[in-house]
Amino acid sequence: MMDSLFWAAVLIFLCAGTIKGTVGIGLPTASISVLTQFYDPHSAIALVIFPIMISNIWQVYRTGESLRVLREYWLFGLMLMVFILIFTNMSTTIPVKTLMIILGSVVVLFALSSLFIHPPKLPHRFDKSIQFIAGSLAGGMGGLTAIWSPPMVIYLVSKRLEKDDFVRASGLLITMGSLPLLAGYWINGLMTGPLALTSLSMMIPTLIGFSLGEMLRKKVNGEVFQKVLLIIFLLMGLNIIRRALF
Repeated sequence: MMDSLFWAAVLIFLCAGTIKGTVGIGLPTASISVLTQFYDPHSAIALVIFPIMISNIWQVYRTGESLRVLREYWLFGLMLMVFILIFTNMSTTIPVKTLMIILGSVVVLFALSSLFIHPPKLPHRFDKSIQFIAGSLAGGMGGLTAIWSPPMVIYLVSKRLEKDDFVRASGLLITMGSLPLLAGYWINGLMTGPLALTSLSMMIPTLIGFSLGEMLRKKVNGEVFQKVLLIIFLLMGLNIIRRALF
């Protein structure tokens, strides 16, 4: 598979890994948004599964305190995993055009919610209830599109976390979600042997990009970088919807 599509994927994952290393999130959003310009949506989602999993395991390892984070967000993670597994099995019945519209809409929602939604601070007494709701919503989105950031980001922002705690929590929750995503895609046959090998090979440019992003995080204005990135995501999401409709 060392053709032009393979090398395009290498470049895409290098850039997506750099984005994730810089701001802590955005790997599936960035990679799937661009991959769908070259691959069908199911193949694009299958390709990101191993890079998502390995890069976030690495992120959790690098940031540490994973047991503390797991104790705090176990309910969100549990609902996320359950609903991702349910909805991955539903994705095989959805026509490609419909899946592209759903995917583009989730990317647009992610961009708009991150740009404009500033939820009020979450009172501690409501935390478990919101984890249940947000985790379920995130799982439904993730099972169909491999992107479950919108509910997760809104929830974590409402917690008013410090940057490092945000990176720890998002890394752990994305790692947890990637496990049923892989299982679901393997069970329903969307993760084929060749796609699995290609996805595994994409871990190399992803981790190289992640390391570059960690260095960039110390040198660039994170807020400005993230806003520019979100505007790009918004345009890419709208373009995915446009391609599906026209």
